[in-house]
Amino acid sequence: MRWILPLMVREATCRICQARSILISEQLGACARCIRLAPEVALPLAHEAHARCRRLFGLPERPPRAAGGLPCQICVHECRIPEGAVGYCGLRTSRQGKLVSLAGTSEGAVLHWYYDPLPTNCVAMPFCGERRTTGKSNLAVFYGACTLNCLFCQNWHYMENASRRQPVQSAAALAQAVTPQVACICYFGGDPTPQLPHAIAASRMALQAREVRICWESNGTMHPTLLQRMIELSLESGGTIKFDLKAWSEPLHIALTGVGNRRTLENFATVASRFQERPDPPLLVASTLLVPGYVDEEEVRAISRFIARLNPEIPYVLLGFYPHLFMDNLPTTSRAHAERCLKAAQQAGLRRVRIGNPHLLSDLYP
Repeated sequence: MRWILPLMVREATCRICQARSILISEQLGACARCIRLAPEVALPLAHEAHARCRRLFGLPERPPRAAGGLPCQICVHECRIPEGAVGYCGLRTSRQGKLVSLAGTSEGAVLHWYYDPLPTNCVAMPFCGERRTTGKSNLAVFYGACTLNCLFCQNWHYMENASRRQPVQSAAALAQAVTPQVACICYFGGDPTPQLPHAIAASRMALQAREVRICWESNGTMHPTLLQRMIELSLESGGTIKFDLKAWSEPLHIALTGVGNRRTLENFATVASRFQERPDPPLLVASTLLVPGYVDEEEVRAISRFIARLNPEIPYVLLGFYPHLFMDNLPTTSRAHAERCLKAAQQAGLRRVRIGNPHLLSDLYP
């Protein structure tokens, strides 16, 4: 059967095996099978794609590893930044022998925020303590920096914010936005990780003034010490930490995001170890974006087994994909793809699995 495709969906060729399909990214130039089976050939192609993407926004192509560079330990990269250069996130530099934060401290972070009426479209909302709340709002805080470089990023404009380091707001000013009408704060982006000192400071100020849930949507690459502070804030306030588990195969994770997944999985396990302290509303929620051709039932099954070993009650949301950035030739996730992944997650032992944003699902491939 030949599918009728929208104009933006285009076939591409794997530069390794020469397969041609609408499920191969033009920019990445490698299919999932070759990435998994021949990473030594596929990952150099991926690194080229990531470098091209970062150059478009004036961000460092790779984390700096200069001998004698000043160390930053905010995230998994542990950049060593030479004099006058900036770290991978674009927010830290080295000046006269000192590590300087250009943004991301309590004095100021690159972000914008808005009030989102409850219930919202947060990934964790079906399980959240505010899922039945009406008449109040979520304070949605979009941080303009990230520790990954997802070629499919659906909020890619964070890179423009990171490159310009604008707009900036202090932690105190953000805390003042938590009015009596605000029931919860959700930090997302980009990702809150590069600017966690700011988010933690703002959260503490907000909690001193009134009751409010503190929630996070993150890729999980933060330093474990910062993660502990996030956990305590969410446990104290009744909030949720949502981790995006993008892939199980490390070569595939590197190809898609530019970064390995070991820190994310370790941090996820750390939060999961505290899950029973407050299972409802859940302290921890997982999600995976079902990228056509790449994040298939094999990936979801492995991720689900990992989660189930930790606690089968941890909620897991499978998200429909919409083409963006460097993976814009792909179709949206098909219904058949989503249903296969749902079945794989359930068979792996997870008890609280759902398909998110089903309105994006299509019938463009089987």
